[in-house]
Amino acid sequence: SLFPQYKRYSNQQAVNATKMYQELAEKHDLSLAHLALAFVNLQPFVTSNIIGATSLTQLKSNIDSAGLALSEAVLSDIEAVHTAYPNPAP
Repeated sequence: SLFPQYKRYSNQQAVNATKMYQELAEKHDLSLAHLALAFVNLQPFVTSNIIGATSLTQLKSNIDSAGLALSEAVLSDIEAVHTAYPNPAP
């Protein structure tokens, strides 16, 4: 409620997409953060992946994602979710 401009991230479509990505991460024994950060790191146009952490545990987890390689199965599952929800927070 402090930032009404971000309300679009809590619409039903965005919530459903997030749930699907969470299920995908669990299916492949990944945390949601590892899934997201490793996917961002794969993008050829990304020169820097900015992370945020509120604890040393989160920071270590985020840093550990830098060496994570996503399998073709994971990438295929990500594409399936993206196809179902191409723009979940318009």
